[in-house]
Amino acid sequence: MPESTARSPRLLRRINAGVVLRFALTTGDFTAAAAMEASGLTRATVLDVCAELIDLGWLEEVEDSRVAGLSRRGRPARRYRLREDAGVVVGVDAGEHRFDAVAADLRGEVLASGHRHVDPSAVDRDARVDLVRTLVEEVLSAASAAGTSEVCVPLLTVVGVPAPVDAEGASPDDQGAFWGVMNADFQDHLPGQVLIENDANLAVLAEHAHSPSPHMAALLTGERFGAGLIVDDRLLHGRRGGAGEMRFLDLIAADDPDAGSVDGLGALARRWALGELERTERPSALRETDPSQLDAQHVFAAAAQGDALAGEILERLGRRLAHVAVVMESLLDLDKIVIAGGVAPAIGPVLGHARGVLEADFFPPFPELVASTLGRSVIVRGAVEHALARIREEPLDLLPAGAGREQRGREEEREEAGPKETRGTTPGLTRG
Repeated sequence: MPESTARSPRLLRRINAGVVLRFALTTGDFTAAAAMEASGLTRATVLDVCAELIDLGWLEEVEDSRVAGLSRRGRPARRYRLREDAGVVVGVDAGEHRFDAVAADLRGEVLASGHRHVDPSAVDRDARVDLVRTLVEEVLSAASAAGTSEVCVPLLTVVGVPAPVDAEGASPDDQGAFWGVMNADFQDHLPGQVLIENDANLAVLAEHAHSPSPHMAALLTGERFGAGLIVDDRLLHGRRGGAGEMRFLDLIAADDPDAGSVDGLGALARRWALGELERTERPSALRETDPSQLDAQHVFAAAAQGDALAGEILERLGRRLAHVAVVMESLLDLDKIVIAGGVAPAIGPVLGHARGVLEADFFPPFPELVASTLGRSVIVRGAVEHALARIREEPLDLLPAGAGREQRGREEEREEAGPKETRGTTPGLTRG
């Protein structure tokens, strides 16, 4: 385990406190001995740091090992845990047609959730900001009612948007101004610290946390195609946040008049079905559905009932997905591609067709194609994962719920006083 040293007493104290707090954020009740083993610090320093973190509102001391019935002999071990009401994080999926938000505790347990369906043609930038702000207020209020502290400001809020996002939270200009509408500068209108991230990137973080793979992608394939990419256990961004934008689909779709360049599988299922119904007189159960209401779910359901026209649409979707998978695997050497979004629960037959095309028309290796099991919550789950990872990286950059100027002043006084030792370890954090 690497040893961290520093000349400044204030910096050393901060390093030691950060090590212990990161440990507390990833475990339950713990003893000083457990914190010593995880951190490499001495008992005296661990006890001193824990006292400081209690005073700052991060930790609380619980029954010692003897009172808790965990030991009978020797000196009872002092035990600590992260305060349940130390704070919350908020994850938001600010999609094109639907908004979702959750408030979660610092272990990732969801405390409250809310959602809205919207008509994108009737919602401009200002309306999107108002919707997100209202949802965040609702879930924070519900989380407080559920028993957490009266939190008005989350420790961190992460908002996922269907647009590339750079390191500053901004999206580049695009021809139709779609990205600028989707990324409505939420960080300027929400309380506390706010991070903006691409929705597909958040999806792959959620999938990686659920089923880790060092080389994987999550494809959001409802109305639009978008990919979140993890290679060598690192999330790919690019200079403008454009890693995972699917511009190569312009080439794949060039000879298909019924396909837009960034149409996802859901949009393609609807568009291809409507095109076939209009061009031909073939019998199909889909003719019983009002064309203005027909969507991908109708197509998948009809195919499951043996409808030939709908079945052919699913085969076409499988071919499209296979071609996308080949391009992505060839460029990035991926082990797994997870199909996420609203169509994921019904995507099984399409995956079967895609695997058949891969085996018949291409040479291995092929990426594993799987359907997401995280449902519509995949983006907000990824937002929570992203928020918690950021907090674990530098938890002392934040103050727990209820901490104010007085506590920050006491923290600075302790830092100036210096640590009891000049050694500590900072465990590395791998972001997926």
